Amino acid sequence: MPDDSTTTVAELREQMARFVADRDWQQFHDPKNLTMSIAIEAAELMEHFQWLRSDQIAQITGDPAALGQVREELADVMAFLLSLANALDVDVSQALTEKMAKNELKYPAERFRGRFR
Repeated sequence: MPDDSTTTVAELREQMARFVADRDWQQFHDPKNLTMSIAIEAAELMEHFQWLRSDQIAQITGDPAALGQVREELADVMAFLLSLANALDVDVSQALTEKMAKNELKYPAERFRGRFR
C-alpha cells in the first residue's frame, strides 16, 4: 500500500486526473467549483472537531472509527486540492516551497518560537 514516504505528489495528481477523466468530470472541475468543493470538504472535516475542547481531541485520535472518518474527510480535501492543481497546472511542490520561503522571512523562528502572533 502506498504511503507518504514512497508516493510522489505527481503520482497523486495523476491518480486524481485519471479518476476525473474516467468519469468525464473535467467539465465540472473548473477552479470555481473546485475551490467551493475544497471549502465544503474542509467544513466537513471541521465538524469532527466542533465543540470539542483541545483536551478532548484524544476522543478522536484514540477512536479508530472516528479517526477513520477524519482521514476520509482529509482525503476529500486533498483530492480537491490536487484536482485544483491539475485544473490550474500549478506545481504544488514548487508553490509550497516558495510559500514556505516567504513564511521563513515573515515568521523567523528565533522571533516566533512558541508564539502564535
